[in-house]
Amino acid sequence: MKNIPNCITAVRLFSSIALLLVKPLSALFFFFYLIGGVSDVLDGYIARKFNVSSKFGQVFDSLCDLVFISIVLLIFIPIINLSLGMIYWIAAIAVVRLISIALGLAKYHQLAFLHTYANKATGLVLFFFPFLFFVLGKEITAITICCLASISASEELLINLTSKTLHRDRVSIFSK
Repeated sequence: MKNIPNCITAVRLFSSIALLLVKPLSALFFFFYLIGGVSDVLDGYIARKFNVSSKFGQVFDSLCDLVFISIVLLIFIPIINLSLGMIYWIAAIAVVRLISIALGLAKYHQLAFLHTYANKATGLVLFFFPFLFFVLGKEITAITICCLASISASEELLINLTSKTLHRDRVSIFSK
């Protein structure tokens, strides 16, 4: 039972890589996309439900999230033809995230990905991007996601700047 959440996380890693091998927006693409999203919800739920959470599992989950999101961005940015300003905004968010990662490595000597509510909300909205894109259009969807991602990246950086110790499950800058 102890390794089941990590196996589910590994499924997300493999489904992320599979996204690179199939035609974007095809039925097979959405199959692997859905597998990636479901595995993201299940791994943490099972780890907490059966009390088998681990530091490795938390970091592995965050790294697989990063791979999934990076691959999805790599696929979608050329397809949806975002404005240059939007691409700069996405790049700025990535820079803030990288600074936060570097700060966490320097300060805690380990990867400091946090499971804040803002990060979870951003991940959820990012997951629904392909569906929101068709419903709301690319501009509203991109602005919404970038606003949430800016808030969550800034919050994570502020937490890493101000915390003396690493608490991956800290839910917000306002909590201890």
